[in-house]
Amino acid sequence: METLPESRAPQGVRSLLRSRAFRRLWALGGLANAMRWVEMLAAALFTYEATGSGMAVAFVSAARSLPMLFLGAIAGVVCEAISRKQILLGGMLLCFAAALSICLLSLLGWVQPWHIAVAAFLSGCVWATEMSARRRMVGESAGTGLVSQAVALDSLTNASARMAGPLAGGALFAWFGLSGAFAISAACYLIAALMVPGIQYAQEMRRLELSRIPGDLAESFAFALRQPAVLTVLGVTATMNFFAFSYVALVAPLARTVFAAPDALVGFLAAGEPLGGLLGGLLLTSRAPKAYLRTLMIAGSLFFLLTLIAMPLMPSYALACGLLVGGGLGLALFSNMQTTLVLTAVPASLRSRQMGLVTVCIGLGPVGQMLIGVLADLYGPTWAVILSAICGLASLGLVSLLCLRGRGKDGGAG
Repeated sequence: METLPESRAPQGVRSLLRSRAFRRLWALGGLANAMRWVEMLAAALFTYEATGSGMAVAFVSAARSLPMLFLGAIAGVVCEAISRKQILLGGMLLCFAAALSICLLSLLGWVQPWHIAVAAFLSGCVWATEMSARRRMVGESAGTGLVSQAVALDSLTNASARMAGPLAGGALFAWFGLSGAFAISAACYLIAALMVPGIQYAQEMRRLELSRIPGDLAESFAFALRQPAVLTVLGVTATMNFFAFSYVALVAPLARTVFAAPDALVGFLAAGEPLGGLLGGLLLTSRAPKAYLRTLMIAGSLFFLLTLIAMPLMPSYALACGLLVGGGLGLALFSNMQTTLVLTAVPASLRSRQMGLVTVCIGLGPVGQMLIGVLADLYGPTWAVILSAICGLASLGLVSLLCLRGRGKDGGAG
């Protein structure tokens, strides 16, 4: 079984940063996540310029998340049997190769939207292991007493990456084109890969037997159905990725056609929500909640959906961006509780598999992106976002009725 360093009591961020393994995993995640968003915005701008279709943009964006839906649960099983450290290294090298390929195709003048979709799909296969491998390693490297702070700090960094990535992606695309954006992305993935060998991480591995995969998956599903905390995480994660986060696919069309923003400023709309997440993450890092975690997760998600309905109706681009900053505060609760609930409510022998189920729910994002792309072509990007968010509210209400049972203060609390 994986070894969790003992900790008598939470000692804050300084204690976390004393761990070399945590520092590397934390920095690697921030760098790789930033490049993910650089690529997504640059790809969206290029695809929109090449096709003029919101649906085409949504499909290219969806290609990156699609592997999570189909491979997430299996990735959870694999990450319990195979070295998570080696999976992390191989993933960064694959992302490097995919980004470098798009850079070279662009320099040669051969790049097409479908090339970008294929590269995004390959990178998406790597992101299918994010929860089961790196995210789990982050929590375990912190020690049992610092899990919540470690997750909050990692979530804060991811929010920073989501803020900086789109800003950099829009600026790099405007200044250097698609090739420049993907060249920088490839270099950063290579740096991330070089961080992996120095990570000290203890893991008990077992032989991966293909015949055991169905049984392992069945055990994972059965456990999730018995645990209200895990069931809440899965339901809210599925709702948010299908109905809420799909708005990201329409950032470029919204900014350009609704608010008439230039390319260099398109990233500000995409950066609003993660900026709010960054501010919320700062609060959670210093004072992580210990009670009613499920209720906080649902409340944060509800608040973001409401801001998403109002955002495209704002009279100015600045107000739209500012509203998403407020919504991001709610998402900080969602992101933090998503991992904390699993790490605190699930035995070590099942954590990667439960993280794999969370990844499957995240993988519903591309389906939502394709749906919102169709709605955008039918009704325009404004109503596409509003209709999707309204459906999200209905789904979140259903999840709340099914999962918020009982009162308590631990990880499974309602």
